[in-house]
Amino acid sequence: MPTVTEQGKDTIIFVTKEDHEAPSNAELVEEDPDDPYEERGLILPGGEINWNCPCLGGMASGPCGSEFKEAFSCFHYSKEEVKGSECLDQFRAMQECMQRYPELYPQEDDKDPPKEAPKAAPEAAPEAAPEAAPEAAPEAAPEESGTNSAPDGQKDSDATEAEVKS
Repeated sequence: MPTVTEQGKDTIIFVTKEDHEAPSNAELVEEDPDDPYEERGLILPGGEINWNCPCLGGMASGPCGSEFKEAFSCFHYSKEEVKGSECLDQFRAMQECMQRYPELYPQEDDKDPPKEAPKAAPEAAPEAAPEAAPEAAPEAAPEESGTNSAPDGQKDSDATEAEVKS
């Protein structure tokens, strides 16, 4: 027989091995379609936008939330042949708002920290460049005719005499 203990808002149930071996008699509760806390995704069953969806990443709130809602609503409810083509003003207003808060809405090129250039002596740089180029270039696959070609179309110096003659 399970032991039930309540501690504040929590109910703790201790069960024995025998309790687990018996078939469950638990009854499933039918979901409430009007439950405001139920996760339903971005679009609700009635076609409305679920502004509480975690998939929006908080864009519907914050300093540009109203601009985001206007632009997204315009796009979602658009009936134009090119969906959302009538929403340019709303998206422009949203973009302008986001540019006023770069710490909250970083641009794509702002996400990566600036990369530091390798510190090399000026004399060493020209010599290092030719060595790095062949490693970076992908190897060309042999052509169907049986000859090996370098990536620039010239004959590969490692080709055998038979390959060159064919």
